[in-house]
Amino acid sequence: MRAMKRINWKGLSRKKKIAAGAAAVAVLFLVFSVGKAISGGGNRGGGPGGMPGGMAMMNDTIPTVSVVTPETGSIELSTSLTGEVEPSDVVYVYAKASGDVTDVLVKAGDTVQAGQVLLQIDTDQVDTARNSMESAQVSYAQAQDTFNRQQILYANGGISEQEYQQSANSVKTARLQYESAKLAYDKQVEYSTITAPIAGVVESCDVEVYDNISMSTQLCVISGEGNKRLSFQVSERVKENLEAGDPVEILKNGKTYTGTITEVSSMADSSTGLYKTKAEFDGAESLSTGSVVKVSVISQEAHNVMTIPVDAIYFTGSENYVYVYEDGVVHKAALEVGLYNSELAEVKSGLSWDDQVISTWSADLYENAKAKLASGGGTAAATASDALMAEQ
Repeated sequence: MRAMKRINWKGLSRKKKIAAGAAAVAVLFLVFSVGKAISGGGNRGGGPGGMPGGMAMMNDTIPTVSVVTPETGSIELSTSLTGEVEPSDVVYVYAKASGDVTDVLVKAGDTVQAGQVLLQIDTDQVDTARNSMESAQVSYAQAQDTFNRQQILYANGGISEQEYQQSANSVKTARLQYESAKLAYDKQVEYSTITAPIAGVVESCDVEVYDNISMSTQLCVISGEGNKRLSFQVSERVKENLEAGDPVEILKNGKTYTGTITEVSSMADSSTGLYKTKAEFDGAESLSTGSVVKVSVISQEAHNVMTIPVDAIYFTGSENYVYVYEDGVVHKAALEVGLYNSELAEVKSGLSWDDQVISTWSADLYENAKAKLASGGGTAAATASDALMAEQ
């Protein structure tokens, strides 16, 4: 290269000095750019961790990786819900006749025995039923007196057998009418006196004296003396994976209880579209009836399936894949992934049991890239292969 002439700065004017300096800077920049282009001319195209179009230089260092082989395992996915503690036996007491409440003998929290009177109702039907019963009683008595006289006449030949039978039938008819009227009266009296159908605790009693109630009005709720249970609702997707005997976990006030599902409804609730599920659990007596608790159930599970660490899988919108190590070379393997949690993933297809799945992340992993195993990682055959490659 021809030597550059030395510039005599003293003999130049101010403008010429500025122009010469700018030219020198431009020359230096041109030399630097050409040198950088020559040194980077052997770079490969875009790859893992690199910029597209060969803008970043490929790292020539062979990555060191750790590998795992697929294992047989189980994966369980849990769903968190809310549930309510309720007694095993719950009875809702309803009015069977309309009328005015004349006396209320219990309140919420009281313990009652089966048959104990809860409240009294003055029903309009009682008086009507009593009048009907008394009228039927009079008719029955009259028919009986007539039949007694007819018996004497029939014995003396005073009446025919047909007349005698008619009198006997009248007595039977009057007796049936009286018994029916008395039964109706007794029912009305029973309806006016509300009693506890079971022994237990009055959970609620929302009526007061002088209230006018109609038929089928809820009067009281009584919980039985038996064990308490858990009630919660699940979606159809969760229901399909639940059955009686499945475990359930309950959390309340920082304390965990374990239980077992006893019933899964097959009919969805018309208002919510959910399926009511019941469970029994130890320690339920320590929780109040109506307590809201957190419930955890196993909604999906897979047992005895091929599994690998979930962190080894690359999840993308179009495919899921892993990198597999084979004789010092990296290969990309597309997977069909089933269930997965924070630790393991189910592999439905794409791997064999002896594949060595790379479990460490590196920007230098791509199809046909070279790699070496970390110290102590992989099988003996793979380690020997790495040693042979190092010697070469």
